This record gives sequence, C-alpha cells and structure tokens, in this order.
Amino acid sequence: MKIKNFIALFVVLFATFTANAQAKKYIVHTVAFYNLENLFDTINGTNNDEEWLPDGAMRWTGKKYKKKLNNLSKVLSEIGTSENPNNSPTLIGGCEIENRRVLEDLVKQPELINKDYGIIHFDSPDKRGIDVALLYQKKHFKPTSFVNIPLMIYKNQEVKVDKKDKDKDKEEESEEGVEADAKSNRVYTRDQLLVTGFLDGEEINVIVNHWPSRSGGEKRSSPYREAAGRLNRKIMDSLIKINPNAKIITMGDLNDGSYNKSVKKEIGAKLKKTELSEPKDIYNPFEQMAKDGNATLFYRDSGDIFDQIMVSQQLVTPENGLYKYWKAGIFNKPYLIQTTGQYKGYPLRNNPSEPGFSDHFPVYIYFIKEKK
Repeated sequence: MKIKNFIALFVVLFATFTANAQAKKYIVHTVAFYNLENLFDTINGTNNDEEWLPDGAMRWTGKKYKKKLNNLSKVLSEIGTSENPNNSPTLIGGCEIENRRVLEDLVKQPELINKDYGIIHFDSPDKRGIDVALLYQKKHFKPTSFVNIPLMIYKNQEVKVDKKDKDKDKEEESEEGVEADAKSNRVYTRDQLLVTGFLDGEEINVIVNHWPSRSGGEKRSSPYREAAGRLNRKIMDSLIKINPNAKIITMGDLNDGSYNKSVKKEIGAKLKKTELSEPKDIYNPFEQMAKDGNATLFYRDSGDIFDQIMVSQQLVTPENGLYKYWKAGIFNKPYLIQTTGQYKGYPLRNNPSEPGFSDHFPVYIYFIKEKK
C-alpha cells in the first residue's frame, strides 16, 4: 500500500473512531450530602430547641425559617448540575435536621417541588434532637427497606490525654455538646440510617451518618467517632455477607478527616481505586481532595473535609452495563462563601440577624451508565 493511501486510511479510521466516541451518551445520577446546619422550625418541640424559637437566642422567626428553606432549596437544586444540567441530585443525605416536618417544608420549596422528593427520616436520641435523613427522587429510586441503627457509646470510652493535649483540646472544642446519661453513662448521638432500594433497577445500599462531635477536644472525643466507624464497617460487612456484590454508598458529616483512625482504620477507606481488591473495600475520593488542600468547613482558619461520600468496590469496578462511580466534587459556589469580615472565605452560615446557608459546603459524586 502506498504511503499516501495508508495515511488516508488512517485518517478515515481515526475520524470514525472519534465520531463514535463522541456519540456515546450516558445516564448520569448525582448523589449529594449536605449538613443543613440547624434546620429548625419555630415550633417548641419535645427536643432541646429553645435556642431556635422566636424568643430564643437566635430569635428564630417564621420569616427567618422561610429564608433558610429558600436558601437550602437553591443549593440542593443546583448541586451537580455542571455535569448533570437537567437534574438535581437523585439522592441527598442530610444532617442537623430537627424533624420530618422541616423536610416536608423543604421539598415543597419552588426550587424542589417538581423534583418530587421522597423522605426517609427517623427521630434520633441525640440530645439536641437533630437527625439524619435521605431525600430521593421517586422517579429514579425505589426504596425497599430502611432502618435506623443506634450508635451505642459511653462516657468511659474517652481516652486520657496529657496536659498539652488537654490544652489543645480545649481550644478545639466545638459548639455542639456531648453529654452522657447520668445513670447509664451512654452518650446519646445520631443513629446511622441504612436505606436499600433500586436506582433505575439496580440495588443500592446507602448509609447516612452524622458522627459524634469533637466537643471536649479531638483526642478526648476520638473514641466516639472510632466507634461510629466500627459500626459503619459492621453494617457494610453485614450487607456484603448477604450479597457479596452489594453496592454501598456511605456518606455524612463524620466530624473527622479522611486521614483519621475512624475512617482509615475502622472503615478501611482507600485513597486510590487501584487499592480496591475485594468486595469489602471502600474508596474515598475525598481523601485526595483533602491532600490537595480542599475543604468543606473551616475552624480557626484551618480547613478540612469532614463531609465525605465513599463507595464500595462494586460501584467503582462494576460489571459492564451497570452504574459506576465517575467523579466527586465539593459544591462551593461563590454565593455560598462569606466575602467580608473575620470569616471571609468560610461557608456563609446562619447568624442571629440573617439566615445563611450552612457552615459546611455540600459534597457530591456522580454515577454514570452508558445509554444503550
């Protein structure tokens, strides 16, 4: 074959290959998690909500509550739309939720009502009465079972720390208290929510978390989050025992980074996809993001990623034709960021005079499947 003919054939074949590659179309689903930061209504409930009443410290009025709902609905409607322009997230995990009523009000907001979100929520034993929940688009996800699994932790699980660490822990105390029952010594915190259902016909298991805070300091409270990690691992192992091909998403505000023992050891989360070798292995795309200097929250000018979404091996390396993990992101659009003052660059959160969005940025991942 003459060289000119060979070159011409190569050009034709390359153009055909490129056209076929470009012609591929994919179904995309977004899965998100957002700490809704004190999503309280204005009604005095049985929980510890006095701060979030019209005469409470936050002067939480109906007007402020409606503004908060409007803010959150704007965010939720836009997460992931850069790669999935026609759809808000199919699944949304959330935390710091007072009750089911506030979620019903949220999904009825103009930005979300046409998405027809279903709600899975349980009241937790948390002392403030804040819970986790899952929102799902009914047209895409069909839940088949859901259960809230309690985290049993006790005050005597705290570790002893030396004076240097005590001083550091005192500086790092969060605003959210951790208190134990006077008789049992149990620390009441959020349950872990397990939901199983079908995403366009494929069975998916979702765990929504909000692990114990760092109140009292990171080191002193670390055993609580390590216990949460062990419970998370136990739930995943149980799912895999029933079905070795179980597809699992675990997500939440872990109050720990991807490098902490609760995540790296107790869950066994992997940094790289290439480290996944068996069904129980879990991939954490947010570990590399943290290494690259990204953050979902800030404290004393130090950023970290406490909000994470992890996926099992079966969602990273699935059989042909099934949904698979594509990529992850942090939703930190400019309107979510404080632009002035001491907290410039931080998430634009609530304050006593004006409802903001949240003190955390939401996180998300994409699943894709080639259209047939």
